[in-house]
Amino acid sequence: MIDLNTVWFLLIGVLLVGYAVLDGFDLGVGVLHLFARDDRQRQIHLHAVGPVWDGNEVWLLTAGGAMFAAFPPVYATVFSGFYLAFMLLLFALIFRAVSLEFHHQVDSVAWRRFWDWSFGLGSLVPALLFGVAIGNVLRGLPIDADGALNVSLFALLNPYSLLLGVLSLVMFTMHGAAYLAARTQGDLQARMARWTTGAWTAFVVLYAAATAATLFVSPFLFAGILAGPLFWILLVLLLGTVVYIPVAVRAEQFVRAFLASAAMIGAMIGLMGLSLYPRMVPSSIDLNNSLTIYNASSTPRTLTVMLIIVLIGMPLVIVYTSYIYKVFMGKVTLTESSY
Repeated sequence: MIDLNTVWFLLIGVLLVGYAVLDGFDLGVGVLHLFARDDRQRQIHLHAVGPVWDGNEVWLLTAGGAMFAAFPPVYATVFSGFYLAFMLLLFALIFRAVSLEFHHQVDSVAWRRFWDWSFGLGSLVPALLFGVAIGNVLRGLPIDADGALNVSLFALLNPYSLLLGVLSLVMFTMHGAAYLAARTQGDLQARMARWTTGAWTAFVVLYAAATAATLFVSPFLFAGILAGPLFWILLVLLLGTVVYIPVAVRAEQFVRAFLASAAMIGAMIGLMGLSLYPRMVPSSIDLNNSLTIYNASSTPRTLTVMLIIVLIGMPLVIVYTSYIYKVFMGKVTLTESSY
């Protein structure tokens, strides 16, 4: 029987998947914005994510809040250890948000170029740091017997974590290209199709390299994981979607390619969570010092009350998100009033 601790572990995983899938294509579009050929393409990029980007970031805030409520020692340890990295992430997200609002406020080429670069770099940095953070968690952090973590920013930028950072950057770029291919037409759509295929190729190579590196860096993640049926279900989903993405692109089924990319991201995060469970933050000093869903959780009453709140609030978030995407579904078109 699944206990409350496991339920909250799954809920936080769902919130992270929601963020990676939804804000992931926003970040990918921002990275692609750096390579746009002209102002028209840049306008289309901004209009493609303009109505939804702020709602997509809510999933990250909710995941952080859920971790604070359900696993406060994990929240305290990770956020204190990653303090400088999170400040850099926050600074990048703020610049990205401001760029979307300020880009069209002044009729000046220099003004627009500044905010174009802000949007691009404000998307590239989070896409990279997302993977770096995951890489450090999978690698294990130096948590001592008292649960304290003392790590520098440069220690977080180790080769393994940087590899996963580049992997996440490429993955989100592919996801964003698939999204733009589904939302655009003509030459830009064809260009995004090529970007999707090229990023997919890089992703496959990097994912294979990251998997091999994980076997050497964190062999404990593979202990007993092959015995459960859930691993094989997620693995089949991952491999199936990875194979299907270029097939869908060649068939010009770009919506299906985007949905396959979303399912692939969900399967990847699912496999990561399965390999960690019941740990949340492994200790590189001694695995017995790891923060788990049991030694770092809130009281059963807190978990129960918060679960009731989540069961009321989450359906509302899902309905609202679905409605917004339904309203703004379709091809992006530019008019005289477009910014």
